[in-house]
Amino acid sequence: MAVAANRERGAILGEVLESLVIALVIAVIIRVFVFEPFYIPSGSMEPTLLKGDRIIVSKLSYRVGTPKRGDVIVFRYPRDPGRVFVKRVIGLPGETVALKDSHLYINGRQVSEPYLPDGLSFADFGPVRVPAGHLFMLGDNRNSSDDSRVWGFLEERLIIGKAVAIYWPPERIRVIRHR
Repeated sequence: MAVAANRERGAILGEVLESLVIALVIAVIIRVFVFEPFYIPSGSMEPTLLKGDRIIVSKLSYRVGTPKRGDVIVFRYPRDPGRVFVKRVIGLPGETVALKDSHLYINGRQVSEPYLPDGLSFADFGPVRVPAGHLFMLGDNRNSSDDSRVWGFLEERLIIGKAVAIYWPPERIRVIRHR
């Protein structure tokens, strides 16, 4: 009877270990290829993202589609690819971007930015033409953002993924507004 009980315990332990290994492999695959969490260390995307927010980023979004104006994306910083930034897509390849009198202009036409706080005033910039394979990125907190006005255009190959939701702190849980 003791031998049978030991075999049963061994079988149960084996099943538990197998389940844990499978769960770990699935978790790693999801994190590497599908979703990844990120921490927001600065206020450059306020009011959309606040310092200390934790977000989920979809790594599949741009494998099946392309970035669109207004998307909030996470990417490797062009001047130091070891660092990760989060900004909003403003200009797409081939477009001319300008900031004038605290308004955004794409190809000479004013573009609405409902995600910006009312009354935000920021310096003029441009016009600049976005080269092929690149994006023009800005933080929502335009007066406190290290973005394309400082470091130039973002190469699309540096994109990690699209920010889709805030998951921490609990009172800020929500889907991220892109347009």
